[in-house]
Amino acid sequence: MKAKIATFVIMLGFWVVMSGMFDAFHFSLGVLCCLLVAHFSSELLFPEHGKPWVRELVGLALYFPWLVKEIILANLQVAYVILHPQMLEKIDPHLFRFKSKLTRPIAKVSMAQSITLTPGTITVNIHEDEFTVYALTAEAAEALPGEMEERIARALEIQ
Repeated sequence: MKAKIATFVIMLGFWVVMSGMFDAFHFSLGVLCCLLVAHFSSELLFPEHGKPWVRELVGLALYFPWLVKEIILANLQVAYVILHPQMLEKIDPHLFRFKSKLTRPIAKVSMAQSITLTPGTITVNIHEDEFTVYALTAEAAEALPGEMEERIARALEIQ
């Protein structure tokens, strides 16, 4: 129950900051949505397996700057490919699959979202431990799962 209350408080705080709407109608909808999210997903934010959530928070705080750097680098790579005079030779779009060692759903979702946030790659599907990813170039495909998976595992997996 504490996890649901904490999730609700965090979600409502985030909603208030992001929405900027404080009239009764919008605020009541925000409260209702936060209650539903807290009810269905408090286990994602506060898992019951006893692992200190502070460790996960610190792990994610260390992961996000690395992710931002990778997004910037991927933006530059995609811009280079698009602006290159021989763009059609540089682009090699295809789907590929890889097995992941991640076990927790939150870690898999974080990996999928990180891949999709990185320009030139999109997570198409996750089935058990197999990811299907679209990549614009062969270089983008070769980089996965790689360091991204290692960093997410350090931040979110039970160790």
